[in-house]
Amino acid sequence: MPAVVIVGAQWGDEGKGKATDLLGSRVDYVVKFNGGNNAGHTVVIGDQKYALHLLPSGILSPGCVPVIGNGVVIDLSVLFEEIDALQARGIDTSKLQVSANAHVIADYNRSLDKVTERFLGSRKIGTTGRGIGPTYADKMNRLGIRVQDVFDEKILRQKVEGALELKNQILTKVYNRRAVDVDEIVDELLSYVDRLRPMVSDTPLLLHDALVAGKTVLLEAGQATLLDVDHGTYPFVTSSSATAGGACTGSGIPPTRIDRVIGIVKAYTTRVGEGPFPTELHDDAGEHLRKTGLEYGTTTGRPRRCGWFDAVIARYAARINGVTDFVLTKLDVLTGLEKVPVCVAYDVAGVRHDEMPLSQSDFHHAVPIYEELPGWTDDISAARTFEDLPKNAQAYVTAVEKMSGARISAIGVGPDRDHTVVVHDLL
Repeated sequence: MPAVVIVGAQWGDEGKGKATDLLGSRVDYVVKFNGGNNAGHTVVIGDQKYALHLLPSGILSPGCVPVIGNGVVIDLSVLFEEIDALQARGIDTSKLQVSANAHVIADYNRSLDKVTERFLGSRKIGTTGRGIGPTYADKMNRLGIRVQDVFDEKILRQKVEGALELKNQILTKVYNRRAVDVDEIVDELLSYVDRLRPMVSDTPLLLHDALVAGKTVLLEAGQATLLDVDHGTYPFVTSSSATAGGACTGSGIPPTRIDRVIGIVKAYTTRVGEGPFPTELHDDAGEHLRKTGLEYGTTTGRPRRCGWFDAVIARYAARINGVTDFVLTKLDVLTGLEKVPVCVAYDVAGVRHDEMPLSQSDFHHAVPIYEELPGWTDDISAARTFEDLPKNAQAYVTAVEKMSGARISAIGVGPDRDHTVVVHDLL
C-alpha cells in the first residue's frame, strides 16, 4: 500500500488540514513531517471547529494513528496543551506516536526568536516568535536537544549547558537580556518525562512496518512550497523542508514508497508574514477576499495578505513536488464576483515570465499578467459533483487546472468536512 504526501502549493493556509481530514477515515497513519507550532490547521466537523498547531490532523480520525515525525520541532508545553484541549472535547489522543529523534524547542529558542526579529526591524522575516527557526538552527549546528535526550538527565544537562555557553553571551551582550539559567531549562524539560515517555517510539521503523503490512500512510506538511527553506521565497521562508522531498527526510520513509503527491491550492492566494507577493491586492477586492474567506491566521490571528490565483506559483509547486493531484479549496469565496482575474505569467522589466523568475530580485519586481474569467452568483456549498457547480465555476476550475500542471481531483465549496466536490479518487 502507498505512502501519500499532502503539501501546500502556495504560502500556506491552503486547507491542508481539511484535505488530511477528508482522507483520514481511509488511511491508517497520518504523519506530520516538518515544522512546529508556527502554523495551524483548522478542521470543521459538523458544528465543531478544531484548530490544530502541532498535532497531525489525523488525530481527529478514529482508527488513525497520528505520528509526529523526526523532522518536526516540538514545544512540549504546546503539545500537552493541545492534547488536553482535545481530550476535554472527547477526542481520543491515546494513539499518538512521537519520534525519538524530533527536536525540542527550549525556552531560550523562543527568547532568541523574539529578540532577533525585533532587532531586524524593517528587515524582519515575519516569524511567529515561537522558537521554530532557532531550534532548526540548533539542529543544523548540532547543538539541538532531541526528544530522546529528555530521558537522560545527564545528557540533557550537558546539551543545555553547551547551547547556553554561546546563547547567553548573545542574549546579554548583544540584546541586553538576562542570561538563561541552565537549571530552569533542564527542570522544565524533565517535568514532561513521565507523560511523554509512553508515546515516544522509533517512528521510521513503525512506519516501515506499517507499509510492509499493507497499511496506508499519509504524510502531512506544515507550511507550504513557497515557504520551503530551499525552494521557497528565501529568506522569507520557514526553517524546514515543506515540500514532498521533505516528507522523506522528515519521516524516515524512502521516496520509493511514495506514489502520490497531493498539492493543496486555494482558489485565490494568501500569505502571512513578510516577503514578495505578486498578486497581492491592496484594495476593496483584497478586503473582500479576506472577510469572505475569514483569512486570519489559525496560529497568530494575523490578517492574511490576499490576492488572486497565481498559476505561475501553482505550476512551480507542481514541478517541485511532483504533484499528481490538486485539491482546490475555498472556491465558494469567489461566489458573487462578476469577473475573477487569474495570474498566468509575470512581467519583469518588460520581459514575460511564464515560470518562476530565476532571482529573488526579479520575483520581487514581478508584475502579474492577468486573464479575466467570468464569475458566478449561485451558492455552491451544496454541490457534491462537478456537474452541480454553475457553468462559470466549472469553467474556472477547468481553466485553473489547465494552467497548473496537474489534475484537480477535489474542490472545496465550504468550510465543513462534507463541503467537498470529489472529481477523482485521491487514494
